[in-house]
Amino acid sequence: MGYHALYQSGELLCRVREAYRRLATCDLCPHNCSVNRIKGELGICGAGLKPKIASTNVHRGEEPPISGTKGSGTIFLSGCSLKCVFCQNFPISQFGNGEAISTKELASRMLKLQKQRVHNINFVTPTHYLPQILAALLMAIPQGFTLPIVWNSSGYEKVDVLQLLDGVVSIYLPDMKYCYDSQARLISGAPNYCFNNRAAVKEMLRQVGHLRVNEEGIATGGLIIRHLVLPGDRAGSQETLPWIAENLGEETHIALMSQYFPAHQATGMAGMNRSVNHEEYDAAVAALEEAGLDNGWVQELDEERGAV
Repeated sequence: MGYHALYQSGELLCRVREAYRRLATCDLCPHNCSVNRIKGELGICGAGLKPKIASTNVHRGEEPPISGTKGSGTIFLSGCSLKCVFCQNFPISQFGNGEAISTKELASRMLKLQKQRVHNINFVTPTHYLPQILAALLMAIPQGFTLPIVWNSSGYEKVDVLQLLDGVVSIYLPDMKYCYDSQARLISGAPNYCFNNRAAVKEMLRQVGHLRVNEEGIATGGLIIRHLVLPGDRAGSQETLPWIAENLGEETHIALMSQYFPAHQATGMAGMNRSVNHEEYDAAVAALEEAGLDNGWVQELDEERGAV
């Protein structure tokens, strides 16, 4: 893994220090809250100094190259820089349910998952805990940690922060949620989403390239983009998918997701209080095909609603 060379050269330690320095006036995500998390101040994400973990488990429901045959070692982090009205995991992302642990304990959990023979360590919603993740990695490496790291994020990221992960992350798994800033702000509380998201995925691709798998079909590195189809084309699928093909390449792997349903606050929001229908999802699939994006995964809808 690339992070072993960073560890041996001392570069990983330097990045840990730089990442923690940023916590004093936190600017890890595009919100730039500037709170002092080292002193316990909280910003939009609700994250403090210690990493807060909602769950640690072997997950078999990710994209096939991620879950593979042995599962992905997922670590779900509490809090989020987005405030999606439809979030299906809102007790974790919005209410902050979870356990605050030390970075030493986080390293221990990474090593425990490795002993369970998972294919990778999959950090879910990790952006606001980047310093703590790097610190845990620094502790885990001399104890024999060797697995690829998956950065499973909302895609609302800053390029200069992502650069702290260059050589650390093997597989990026970001969302591309919107192509309209007005919808991003209204639905997810994310100002200037499109600029930040598109710059972020370009940086991710620069770091890891397109998806690569081994002889067993297990991801060894690369980029997979998730795009959730929303009611009324609020995600802008007709524009986002051609943008990916033109700017990232037609070989980009896309997970085109159909499982939207109104959760959390979306149940009372006009236009968001229903599931995606066949016409909407089929239109997104057609846009995917027209853009020449042949790599990846599409889903099906049952007759009532939701993905199968």
